[in-house]
Amino acid sequence: MPLHFSVPSHDKMKLQTPLLGKYSSIPLFIYDGGCPFCRHFAELSELRSGIKGLRIYDGRVDKTLRDDLRSRGLSFSEGAVLVVDDEAFHGAEAIQWLCTHMNPSAQLLHVLKPLMSTPLRSRLIYPLLRLARLIALACRKLALDPD
Repeated sequence: MPLHFSVPSHDKMKLQTPLLGKYSSIPLFIYDGGCPFCRHFAELSELRSGIKGLRIYDGRVDKTLRDDLRSRGLSFSEGAVLVVDDEAFHGAEAIQWLCTHMNPSAQLLHVLKPLMSTPLRSRLIYPLLRLARLIALACRKLALDPD
């Protein structure tokens, strides 16, 4: 008998109004800077992913941004957010978009690219990454939701 997995639907949405004041074709990756794994991935992605112009932003330090994300149904505590033009990708879809578009020069990104480049694999693996984040935050005595 084959195994069947329940995989959540896509977490991608069109933004009705721009985030941070204007739409931008430059990808903006909003991550949890309190998590060392998230911070390392974000920094490597910005510096060595080959995604032209990618900017990273520590969402943990900006309550106004977190409130804006929450008002759009994008919970910072549930995962990273990637904004490109008028689209927002959340959680597994944000990581999948990055991995699909990268041409990495760092070993970790070379490993993650094939693992996280497909919707099914990214949605299956992403909960493990969130668990690692939860453990890392707990070790640092930081709340999952800074608010």
